[in-house]
Amino acid sequence: MKIVVIGGTGLIGSKVAAKLRARGHEAVAAAPNTGVNTVTGEGLAEALSGAAVVVDVANSPTFEEGAAMAFFQAAGKNLIEAEVAAGVQHHVALSVVGSERLTAMGYFKAKLAQEDIVRSSPVPYTLVRATQFFEFVRAIAQSATEGDLVRLPHAPIQPMAAEDVASAVAEAALAGPTNGMAEIAGPEAFFLDELVARVLKHDRDPRRVVADPAARYFGIELTEQSLIPGPRPRLGSTRLDWWLANAPPPPQR
Repeated sequence: MKIVVIGGTGLIGSKVAAKLRARGHEAVAAAPNTGVNTVTGEGLAEALSGAAVVVDVANSPTFEEGAAMAFFQAAGKNLIEAEVAAGVQHHVALSVVGSERLTAMGYFKAKLAQEDIVRSSPVPYTLVRATQFFEFVRAIAQSATEGDLVRLPHAPIQPMAAEDVASAVAEAALAGPTNGMAEIAGPEAFFLDELVARVLKHDRDPRRVVADPAARYFGIELTEQSLIPGPRPRLGSTRLDWWLANAPPPPQR
């Protein structure tokens, strides 16, 4: 099949495209740096010509609510219109576990709007919601740093490796559309503060993590359910210790 991966040069998209090619499919990486812009529509018709499946893993360039909403609404509308014109048979979109519980941050309102566009489209679809990625744990630490302290809530989280996210998305693309949503998560559950502390310890980072009930997660007050999937998610296979031992080292602070 010809499968177009929107955001196909990014962290997840590049892995999805590689996995699809390894299975013998024609995977086209579509992104602004390959001449495809979903916000303006530039290059979409040409990229989608002859495609059976479109996988959308593109992300807003900013978490600011207005800009993120504008991105997902424009990109979603243009993409669906181009898919209908090209006769695409399956739209797969990557979203975020718990988005409806995280709307204190406007970015997640934008993700929910993206999901609504997909659900209301005439194109058969599959939504894949993922938990937080291991690859962003250091960014969580940075966002919560105050001097030499990292203040975080003691909230459950079940993060996963980007490689496992890509595997699940690629498999969804090769299966038939479900016209529904599936959740994916890592094989281990942690508390957010303890997860970040383990990663910083591995990095020999001198910052100290403090569990603070008043601390926020990117400005969001978390509950016990905010960052974890519902019952029976599909679980990735990559454990934190393996990822820490095998992932590229962090950049120097």
